[in-house]
Amino acid sequence: MIKLKNLEKSYRLAGGQYFVLRRITFDVKEGEFITIMGPSGAGKSTLLAILGMLDGEWTGEYYFTDRPVHRLNPKKRIKLNKQNVGFVFQQYHLLDNLTVAENLDIPLSNRDIQSSERKALVADTLDRFQIVGKKDLYPSQLSGGQQQLVAVARAVISKPKLILADEPTGSIHSSQGKEITDLFKKLNDEGTTIIQVTHNENWAAYANRIIKLRDGWIEE
Repeated sequence: MIKLKNLEKSYRLAGGQYFVLRRITFDVKEGEFITIMGPSGAGKSTLLAILGMLDGEWTGEYYFTDRPVHRLNPKKRIKLNKQNVGFVFQQYHLLDNLTVAENLDIPLSNRDIQSSERKALVADTLDRFQIVGKKDLYPSQLSGGQQQLVAVARAVISKPKLILADEPTGSIHSSQGKEITDLFKKLNDEGTTIIQVTHNENWAAYANRIIKLRDGWIEE
């Protein structure tokens, strides 16, 4: 599904060039569950943003389902993102002025889906994640764990090929963290490819493979 070859990310500073990522090379097979680990500043979130096609300022080669992302213009890259990638962030990134149901509808609004079908998909997802009773509530009326559950539901509602999760359990209680990670494992068992960034050894162990970064390099 994913092939990276000598991917690098750097910034020009007064003292020279500062590298965030150096010569990143690895493949991700469809259906894998991968954990990316490393200390703060290792480049984990930057790598995730590049994999999610949110960042286009880098060098090297990146193929997503055989599409050369490194050759795509921003418009085509964003389109590929919307069609294939679901994101889960540590701080949820739900829209405070929208209800749970309206937040779930956002990824569907980016696709050519009729209103009736969108409503049906939202209803099915609310039921699947057991949050039907929360559909008319706003994010501020939910606990942190509930907000993250909604964030995961929003990430998967459009059935993406790839889910990227950046410290998805970092802001919630450990029991809620297990619930979220168990959910990722279930989604992976159903065929969704998942790449997560976490500091938690327990949640990292759910993955088929762990990639460790340090100072922008793959350590192991």
